[in-house]
Amino acid sequence: MAKVVAVCKSKKKGTRKKAAVEGILKEDYGLVGDAHADCCTHRQVSLLAMESIDKMRRLGFEVGPGDFAENLTTQGIELFSLPIGAKISIGKNVLLDVTQIGKECHSGCAIRQEIGKCIMPKEGIFARVIHGGCVRAGDDIGIEKNG
Repeated sequence: MAKVVAVCKSKKKGTRKKAAVEGILKEDYGLVGDAHADCCTHRQVSLLAMESIDKMRRLGFEVGPGDFAENLTTQGIELFSLPIGAKISIGKNVLLDVTQIGKECHSGCAIRQEIGKCIMPKEGIFARVIHGGCVRAGDDIGIEKNG
């Protein structure tokens, strides 16, 4: 079963995020208290799989949840293989709509500056919050690929 490994946020864009005990995902906004949350974008929440982070670890990099500026670190789902429009349910209330797979890595990315490589452009995904609620490490994740 797929699960949330970490909920991460930061006050500034372009920096690593720190894991929090829990977070509130607000409908059509994002993770409350995170610099990337915004009502006017399709990239309200970012997700990256622990399996992707583990690829970087196997290359010798000391990285963990939040280091790639993702809001939610997951386990048990190959996120980048999900289609645009897939729905991700988290816990009992949260529902996300996948809006983008990968991204262009900007030169100001903290992880790219520190280690010279970032996995977010190929394996990270972005979503819009359809139904908000509390999210925490250990929450179950469900996927509906047909949107």
